[in-house]
Amino acid sequence: METKITSSANVLIIDDEQGLAALISRILELEGFQMFKCYNAKDGLKILMLEDIHVVISDVKLPDMNGVDLVKLIKEKKPYVEVINLTAHGTITDGVRAIKNGGFDYITKGDDNDKIIPLVYKAAEKALLQLRIFNLEGRISGKYSFKNILGQSKAITSAIELAKKVAPTDTTVLLLGETGTGKEVFAQSIHYESGRRLQPFVAVNCSSFSSELLESELFGHKAGSFTGASKDKKGLFEEANTGTIFLDEIGEMSLELQAKLLRVLESRSFIKIGDTKTTKVDVRILAATNRDLQKEADAGRFRLDLFYRLSVFTVNLPSLNDRKADIPVIAKHYLKQFAAKTNKHIEGMTDEFLYILTQHYWKGNVRELKNLIERVVILAETAKIGVELLPIEFRTVHVDAEALDLESIEKQHIYKVLNHTHGNKTEAARLLNIGLTTLYRKLEQYTIV
Repeated sequence: METKITSSANVLIIDDEQGLAALISRILELEGFQMFKCYNAKDGLKILMLEDIHVVISDVKLPDMNGVDLVKLIKEKKPYVEVINLTAHGTITDGVRAIKNGGFDYITKGDDNDKIIPLVYKAAEKALLQLRIFNLEGRISGKYSFKNILGQSKAITSAIELAKKVAPTDTTVLLLGETGTGKEVFAQSIHYESGRRLQPFVAVNCSSFSSELLESELFGHKAGSFTGASKDKKGLFEEANTGTIFLDEIGEMSLELQAKLLRVLESRSFIKIGDTKTTKVDVRILAATNRDLQKEADAGRFRLDLFYRLSVFTVNLPSLNDRKADIPVIAKHYLKQFAAKTNKHIEGMTDEFLYILTQHYWKGNVRELKNLIERVVILAETAKIGVELLPIEFRTVHVDAEALDLESIEKQHIYKVLNHTHGNKTEAARLLNIGLTTLYRKLEQYTIV
């Protein structure tokens, strides 16, 4: 017999012949399996949902259901569970139907009793492997789920809902938005909520390579096709075969390379540099850009036919400035993340700190906010993050009805002047018409760094 798997597999026997069910249960218990038994399909399905079952051994003729039909129900509820059908009078028709329904095997009682033990081992091994894959799939999908995209504003939830609708399809998607709005995060979520989620996800930034290098990266080359090509190289489209390729900053791609990409979209094939034969691929294409491709096409910098093929389904991602209500949630998320990473005990941020974040104009969007929070966590020496940790350009404090005392007004004015001089204290002192020593004293008084 082959090397046995661990006895962690659980087996359920469903058979109204109680003596036979007890006998098989006893035999498999001696092999180390955890056993469960019942005498009809209804009770069997209850046990299946309540217990961690890996293998089901079911009679074909049950009091309340045909065991072959039961296979289909079991696979719908728990796809990783393997089912072995037992029958007193086997027929080819039932056997074929059981396998079509997802059954592991179909054997005859009595004649095949010696097959039960090795068959259960094989079924359990397969079920446990499938369960590991099933759990891995769940963890990956959870990590890249749309649920992890932060924010509750209408702008971001509308984009998420649109992306969710297209995710299960194989449709090409064009993600539009400013730099730092999370286009790659959306692309990953679309991939991991599609049928290709267990296949490769390959991301490439088209602006990171010259036109010649990008062609080699995407489509590969044959040895000797150009200087330095000492061996054959697979391109990223081949690496992404059966999965998804994400082409970020596609607006930076040369017109010549755009023509080759158009062919991939139309025929799912391409020719490597230096090759003479066609390479076929099955790849879903997601693309992203911060450019207006329609205007780029009108100006002759982007192929109009490629634009139409890429923009079959478009998702516009809002800038952070268009969803400022989400800033506190995003800031708190990254604060918790970076505090854990740096092993610092930080309880939160002051209201003034959060208020300034919501008033700032975020040129770099979520990416800029994330980088800022990482910086202030590194600088933090107290349990509460305050405005003194912000870079000088953030320190434009807005006057409100409760901040009209002389000290508050002076503090605000110093903030503004320092912001104007980009932190140059000598120049700030000159504009304020005070000595540099006096300025430093006031900076210390108002805890302005």
